[in-house]
Amino acid sequence: MSVAYGRQLATLDLHHGEWEALKELMVTGRPHQLWPGTIANRPGLTPAAVTHRVDRLLAAGPVTRVRDEENRVRVIIGPTDAGRRKWLDAMRMASDFEEALLQDLDGNERDLPGGLPVRLPRRVEDAQPDAGGRRRDLDGEP
Repeated sequence: MSVAYGRQLATLDLHHGEWEALKELMVTGRPHQLWPGTIANRPGLTPAAVTHRVDRLLAAGPVTRVRDEENRVRVIIGPTDAGRRKWLDAMRMASDFEEALLQDLDGNERDLPGGLPVRLPRRVEDAQPDAGGRRRDLDGEP
């Protein structure tokens, strides 16, 4: 799967690391802007690694880097219109790929893989009540 996703990203002129940085911007919510250190914290990268990825994205056009008006020491990274289009194109490609993978499965079979990340930990919690703490997350409670 990772090879297929990598090929899709390559058609968009993105490397996996650049995709991860762009993804962090897009999933953060409007206005889709983060400081480089925040981008680094999310996937557990070093600031230097994020700087390299952001520099590549800047050169290719999917992101901007501007001074933070509230703290002139910081910079803010945000997607450009081209970056938003790349994000949407990548998501559409992934969706099409995943749909093609699942095309021969009926509804019950399609539900099975998506439910496993919740069902299996819930079973562990049920079998070991003293482990506790995750049930609220698994049940979607705040």
